[in-house]
Amino acid sequence: MAYGSFSVAVLAVVVVRSVMGREVTSFMWGRAGGMFASAVVAYWLTVVASRGARWAYIRVRVIAVVVPIAIVAIDSIPGALPLWFVVPQIAGALALAPAAFIVNRPELRAAFPKAR
Repeated sequence: MAYGSFSVAVLAVVVVRSVMGREVTSFMWGRAGGMFASAVVAYWLTVVASRGARWAYIRVRVIAVVVPIAIVAIDSIPGALPLWFVVPQIAGALALAPAAFIVNRPELRAAFPKAR
């Protein structure tokens, strides 16, 4: 939920800055849109996994680990993005990071056994 909120906030700021005539690069649009899209997909997969779908659970596990690393790695490129953009993106990544530990706990993994 927090990751989704940060993704909406980042996209909203990009839209507002664009409407106001402030500089917004295509890279920012892509990053903000990608973050929002990944939040929507992560939420949908979480709902599907909560209904018992192992394939969705596996994808949630991957997203929870890979997305925060990717966000921090790309946003850490010196001079690529302004600080006003980087801070909420990294905050969103940090909000998603605990999910990586939760979805990889043995108890949860046991709830989604491999089919034999």
